[in-house]
Amino acid sequence: MSFSIAQVTPWPWEQHHEVNRFVERLSDALCVRGHRVVVVAPSDSRDLVREGRSKIAKLASDPDAIFDEPGCTSVVAVGQSLPFRRGGSVSLPLDVSRTLEELLDRAELDFVHVHEPFAPSASSAALRHSHALNVGTFHASTERFVSTQVTRRMVERLFGRLDGRTASYAATRDLVERYFPGDYRVIHPGADLLPRPEAQSDPPEIVFSAEEERGAMRLFLRALRRLPTDLDWRATIWLRDPASAPAVSLSRRLRERVRLAGPADGSEAQHLARATIAVAASAGAAPAPQLVLRGLAGGAVPVVSRLPQYEEIMREGELGLLFEPRDAVTLAGQLERLLTDEALVAEFTKRIAAAHPQLEWSRVAEEFEALFEEIAARRHGNGRPDVQRRLASRDFIHVDLHMHTDHSPDCATSVPTLLETAERVGLGAIAVTDHNEISGALEAREQANGIKVIVAEEVKTANQGEVIGLFIEEKIPRGMTLQETIAEIRRQGGLVYVPHPFDRMHSVPDYEHLLDVVEEIDAIEVFNPRVAFAAFNDEAARFAAKYRIVAGAGSDSHVAQGLGSVKIKMRDFDGPEEFLESLRDADIVRKRQSLLYVQALKFIQTRGKK
Repeated sequence: MSFSIAQVTPWPWEQHHEVNRFVERLSDALCVRGHRVVVVAPSDSRDLVREGRSKIAKLASDPDAIFDEPGCTSVVAVGQSLPFRRGGSVSLPLDVSRTLEELLDRAELDFVHVHEPFAPSASSAALRHSHALNVGTFHASTERFVSTQVTRRMVERLFGRLDGRTASYAATRDLVERYFPGDYRVIHPGADLLPRPEAQSDPPEIVFSAEEERGAMRLFLRALRRLPTDLDWRATIWLRDPASAPAVSLSRRLRERVRLAGPADGSEAQHLARATIAVAASAGAAPAPQLVLRGLAGGAVPVVSRLPQYEEIMREGELGLLFEPRDAVTLAGQLERLLTDEALVAEFTKRIAAAHPQLEWSRVAEEFEALFEEIAARRHGNGRPDVQRRLASRDFIHVDLHMHTDHSPDCATSVPTLLETAERVGLGAIAVTDHNEISGALEAREQANGIKVIVAEEVKTANQGEVIGLFIEEKIPRGMTLQETIAEIRRQGGLVYVPHPFDRMHSVPDYEHLLDVVEEIDAIEVFNPRVAFAAFNDEAARFAAKYRIVAGAGSDSHVAQGLGSVKIKMRDFDGPEEFLESLRDADIVRKRQSLLYVQALKFIQTRGKK
């Protein structure tokens, strides 16, 4: 199965950030596997932003405008970034939100894969505007104070749009899950494998890549000064941009053994492939776990600080040696062990070589592909063509799928009044959905004269919101789990209909509860005129579209005046099977009505009932 995927990073594409490296290599590996991938990122290049916006504009006439030729990853820049925090810049949606909205409205995507989707960023904006299935990947294992403490509620709602969650490390999963509970699948990053030269360096070479915070380099140099003078070794400090790097002060003895190198002297990967030892010495301020993976991929034996994500990569010391953060003495001791014990180096080298297949980016792509397929499998099918053909010659009727009678404790509308009003507003069929009761629906069906009545019940589950059973005959008790309630609807041959999902003013199942039962949902209410905010209806419509669930609508009337404020125009039907196929091709007809007026009538009439 081939997918169209947008990979969204919050970091400017020009920055050599670990998230960007992950996005780039994963995207390339997915393209090799036959998927179409576009990287969406902020950029500091005006030319790249201009080109990206030109591609987005072309989507109006060419749905493939953002994709390059098969097998290649394309990049679409959506705006410039603004400084956000020390150590780099991350895009604020001030510049990119409108562009992202236009892109995601027009592009035909199966998945939007957002990386570090904490607000404010391009990733969070993409998650807000996406109409596709959404996967979020979390990389850093350090707490984000603003997201976890200050804006936690807002971030929780945003993360509620994720259909799948992954973490690059178990340490990351544990941290994010503590604040934002959910099911996070750990998919470790990969690294590019390079062959090692047959003739190893003599004397042994220690490589330090300056990808971590500055303090890591200072610690490394302090450890080198502590090595015995009679040991034979040399060291290389690899700097991405030696010209802009901070001045490195070396003692006379170290100057004879330590050299500074940059891209002009060979890539970081080439240096690691020649090294005997690779050092990562972060104290946790700016760790670079992918650096440790690249060291392993090069075949060097890592000596790393004991950070959770570093330990995880090293399999708790199985693939190299560890030292406590900021401990230069132990770092020097571990280096001395490797420099003096060839058998120990040989044993680590053997273990590292055996671990190389798990470092391939193809393995990462395969795991994400399996996740994408698992999520896509939740999508509903296209119905029964034979039933649809049978319905094609039927007359159209107007239907309201959500209403209440005085058999509900919060409604005062009698059954005769409901039926009289339904006939007057031109309804051909109605679903009577009293709260935790079907006696009103049964009475309506018995008294109906010309109007088709669907016996239904709006059942409150234990703690997962409400669900409507359509075409049932027996009362379903309240207080069961969502799964148990659905099972009872199914036992009666009914249809599972989810009312006003995502409406925080009602008792509703949250996003993750819906994902647990998405295959069991027959239809979902995408328009309810009684919801206080239109965004709740929009979210329901978005959920129904991404999972191809049949869309329904209803007035949710608690007073006769609200009946028919929304109607469904659909082919006449007989029984649940024909009803569902007819609803699949129905149109929703909305009628403007004051929510405040309807709510006031409900209050007055209900109070008068007591």
